[in-house]
Amino acid sequence: MKDSPLLKSLRGEILERFPVWLMRQAGRYMKEYRELRKKERDFLSFCKNVELAIKVSLLPLELLGVDALIIFSDILVPLEPMGVSVEFKNGEGPTIFWNGNIKSLKRISYNSAEFVNEIIKGVKSAQKEVPIIGFCGAPFTLLSYMIEGGSGKEVKNTKLYMWKGEGYHTLMNLLVENLLEYVKGQVLAGADIIQIFDSWAMYLPYEDYKDYAETYLRKLFEGIKKQFDVPLIYFYRGSGSFLHVLEDLPVDAISVDWTVDMVGAMKDIKKAFQGNLDPSVLYTDEDTIQRKVLELLRCIPRKTKYIFNLGHGLMPDMDFQKVKLLVDTVKSYKIA
Repeated sequence: MKDSPLLKSLRGEILERFPVWLMRQAGRYMKEYRELRKKERDFLSFCKNVELAIKVSLLPLELLGVDALIIFSDILVPLEPMGVSVEFKNGEGPTIFWNGNIKSLKRISYNSAEFVNEIIKGVKSAQKEVPIIGFCGAPFTLLSYMIEGGSGKEVKNTKLYMWKGEGYHTLMNLLVENLLEYVKGQVLAGADIIQIFDSWAMYLPYEDYKDYAETYLRKLFEGIKKQFDVPLIYFYRGSGSFLHVLEDLPVDAISVDWTVDMVGAMKDIKKAFQGNLDPSVLYTDEDTIQRKVLELLRCIPRKTKYIFNLGHGLMPDMDFQKVKLLVDTVKSYKIA
C-alpha cells in the first residue's frame, strides 16, 4: 500500500506514471451501480446500507482500475446526528431542514455515523491494492446547505446570515468540532487519505473567504493533523485567485476545477495538485478524449506531487467506456 502511486506522489517521490482516480467514480453511469441502487428506497438509505455501500465503493477498482477508492457516502451525512433533517428525493437535490436554533444542535462523536466507519473497514478488508479516501464537507459548505435548505444558488441567504454575524461563528465552530470527530472515526477505521470538499466557497468574495471560511478550514485541518498523520486533500471550486491563500494551509494537496490555471500554479506552489480536466470532455469522441488527457499530462511541470482527476465529478449520463478510456490513457502515459 505504501508503494501506491497516489501515496508516493503525495510524499513527493518520483513516479513512473501519474496516479488517477475520479470524483463520483462510482455512480449511475455504471450499470452495476444502477442494479445495486434498486435495492434501496432512497439515496440516503443506500449510503447507510453498509453491505451495498462496500460493493459500490469497490466497483471503480474492479471495473476501471483506478489508483484509489473513495468511500461511497455523502458530505451531508454528519448533519443528521447533529439534529438536522436530511432528505434525498429521486431526481432532485437534497432537502435540509434545521430550525435555526443553534442550541438544538448536538455535538457528535467519532461513532455517531458508525455505518461510514464500517464501510471503510469493509473496503479495507476486501482489497489491499489501493488507498482508501475518506471525506467530509468543508465547514462553510455544510453551513450553506443548512441555511439554504439545499443547494442554494450563489448562497445568498448564507451570505446574509454570515454578514449579520449572529450565530455564524458559533455554528462554524460547532461544525469544525463535529467534523473533527467525523474524520476521526474514518481514520481510525482505516482511511488512508481524507479529502475535504468545499463546493460553495467559490461564491464568496475574496476577503470574505479569508475572514469567514479559511479561518475555520485552518482549524479543521490543524485539528486533524494534530491527531493523525494522514494526508489531506482540499477540493474547492472556482477562482484561482484564492490559491495563494491556500498555500500555507496544512494540507498535502489542493484539488482544483478546470477554471483554475493549475499548471501555472504548480510552478510557484510546492504542494501536490489534483485535477483538473473538464468533465465535459467525456461527452466528446474517443480521439478527443485521449488528446485532451495527453495534452494536460504533457503540460505537468513536475514528476511527482500530481494526481490526475477531473475538475469535478462524473455525471450519470456519461458513457462508461469513455470513462474507462480516460483512466487507461492516464495509466499508459509514462513520465519522461
